[in-house]
Formats: sequence, C-alpha cells, structure tokens
Amino acid sequence: MRARLAGVGGVPYKGLILDFVGVLTEGVAQAHAEWCAAQGLAPRAWGETLTNHPEARAHYRALEVGAMSQAEFNRRTAEVLGLDDGENLMGRVWAGVRPAMGMIALAEAARSAGYVVAMLSNSFGLDPYDPYAHIGVWELFDVAVISERERVAKPDPVIYQRVLERMGLSADECVFADDRRENLAPAASLGMRTVPVTSPDDAVVVLSEILGVGRV
Repeated sequence: MRARLAGVGGVPYKGLILDFVGVLTEGVAQAHAEWCAAQGLAPRAWGETLTNHPEARAHYRALEVGAMSQAEFNRRTAEVLGLDDGENLMGRVWAGVRPAMGMIALAEAARSAGYVVAMLSNSFGLDPYDPYAHIGVWELFDVAVISERERVAKPDPVIYQRVLERMGLSADECVFADDRRENLAPAASLGMRTVPVTSPDDAVVVLSEILGVGRV
C-alpha cells in the first residue's frame, strides 16, 4: 500500500465512509424509467412523485427513519401512483439497479489496506426488499449505519456522529463520499474530507488518489 496522505490538520486518513445510492449503485435512473414505462407511467414518475407529491414525500420521509414499514409504504405509494398492486413495490422498482463494481473494488482494497470502511445510508426499507443485499454490499463494511435503524437520516448531524463513534475515529481521519451535496455539508462541517459523486467511476479515481489504494 502507498503511504497514507495527511488529512485535515495533517492527521492521516484512517476511515472511508460511503453512501449507497449513486455511489455503490449504477443504472438507477434507467431502471426506474424502465419500470415506469412498463406500468404505463411517465419515465420519471417514480422520482418526481416521491419528490413533489406531498403525501408520497411524507411517506418516504417516514420510511427513511423507520416510522413506516416498507410494506405500508408500498401500499400507500401504489395508491398515489394509481397502481392496483403495491406488493413488493420497492423491490420491483429497484430490480434493474446494478452494483457499481469499481466502487465496490475500491472499498475492498481500502479495507484490505487497513482502513475502517463504513456505509452511511438513508434507508428505503429492508423488508420485504433489502436493497443492500440485492447489490451485495453488506459484507464490504466494518460499520453500516442505516437511517431506518437509527431513526434519524442525513443530513442530520446526529447520524454522522454515530458513524464516527462506531468506527472509533475522529472526523478529520475520515473521507466521506456521497452523491448529494446537502449530505456532504454536515460531514465537512464536522471536519471530514468530502468527495461529491456524480459518477462512481470518476469518484473511484479521486478516492484512490486520496487513500493511496486501488490504483498503481
């Protein structure tokens, strides 16, 4: 392994924290669009409904923090979308999403090199559909902090403090990658090095250089 680069204040980096959607996954927009088309919905109906429809957005926020079960979310959201069948709705919507293999390989390399590797994810339910098992990432991490279990979601600073506590590291010892800038701001305020992710492959290059792993 290469020598570790100094983090904030000259402290060497010791931990890597990764978001899930858009970081460890690929093909999300395409998978959602294909599912919508198969249901006779507009291509962006899923995301736009969860973002803009007040009732659906409230259901999703409740799901994120474990205040609503995924099964109940499925039923209620199917009604909002005008669908007759809400059975495993989340699983059907996400069925075509793929693992971001480059990022997964980087996480494995970082862990092998001695970094503490964590996932910090806002949940969209674990039962009946477990997105983390579908993508195959549970075993990648020393620590997994999921908002459903914590009853608090990003960008609340509390959940960032919890992942640091469970990693046994300070903020300035950690690098955090997320595809949403609003989720990066609290991490940066705590002192983490943050990496915005617009493409998992591009982020792999950046993280490899920061951590000194994954690339020759």
